[in-house]
Amino acid sequence: MNTALTAVLKNELSTNSSDPSAPSRWHARLSLGLKLGVRGTRLVHNEHDGPLYVQKPFYPEGAELPHLYILHPPGGLVSGDRLQLDVEVEEKAQVLLTTPGAGRVYRARADRTLQHQINSFQVKEEATLEWLPLETIIFPNARTRLETKVELDAGARFVGWEVTSLGLPACDLDAADAEVSQRFTVTLQGKPVFVEQFHLNARTRRLYQAMVGMQSKPINGVFVAGPFKSDSPFSAKTKASQQRAQWIADENHRQSEHILKQNGQVLAALSQVGDFVVGRYLGDCSEQARQLFERWWAALRPELLGRKACPPRIWLT
Repeated sequence: MNTALTAVLKNELSTNSSDPSAPSRWHARLSLGLKLGVRGTRLVHNEHDGPLYVQKPFYPEGAELPHLYILHPPGGLVSGDRLQLDVEVEEKAQVLLTTPGAGRVYRARADRTLQHQINSFQVKEEATLEWLPLETIIFPNARTRLETKVELDAGARFVGWEVTSLGLPACDLDAADAEVSQRFTVTLQGKPVFVEQFHLNARTRRLYQAMVGMQSKPINGVFVAGPFKSDSPFSAKTKASQQRAQWIADENHRQSEHILKQNGQVLAALSQVGDFVVGRYLGDCSEQARQLFERWWAALRPELLGRKACPPRIWLT
């Protein structure tokens, strides 16, 4: 037999899924499209490949704004897995996306094959997207890349958050030995307005532990809302910028006092970035981070979207 062909066959056999030591390649993709019509916002495109799905749309706020639950039945990523979520919200459509449970990135295999998750959101003119997932748990010795990209057209609005748990603090499982690359970007009409990057590996371990770094806090989260309209008191372009600054200062003080009374030393604050409001959390409890972000969302949603907060029903189960 040809030597080259023999080598190819041996390689195929060595990666056969029947071999428990062989790396898996379980890729999944979900592509969604939402469009505003005479009956409100409808899910007009729903295509999946692999174990990544969406339940039927729920309409607790009326026909204009569906709530969608993103489902990943395996419950987590192992070495070689790749998840990709693509969502396009067409002109003037509205949608809220969440997850029924925490995401998980499990311990990597010996080959250290990457565990990769990509979220890509396109929000067209005058459309709105809310991305409110539960936390992502990074297990000890995982090796992962997490990417979220939000592209906003003129007049589009976005509010969302992501919470990451390095390990399981309640179980005393530390994931400081994990390799994590995380990126969250928001662009407005093609220009970046918010870029958040986090890298944890052997070279950055000391920064994770340092007082000027993450102080060994396992839970970190970021919250983004905007852009606020020019006539909004939260917009950087209005004469009410002083009121906006005062609101942020008052909210920071109130939330800090509340958190400190609840659960020890954490870092949490809001800031203004152009026409966006950005919040951050660094602490020891993912539930605490989510509850804080939910309060910020409830406070800002009426101004940004003209709607009172309507928590997804799945959060109550």
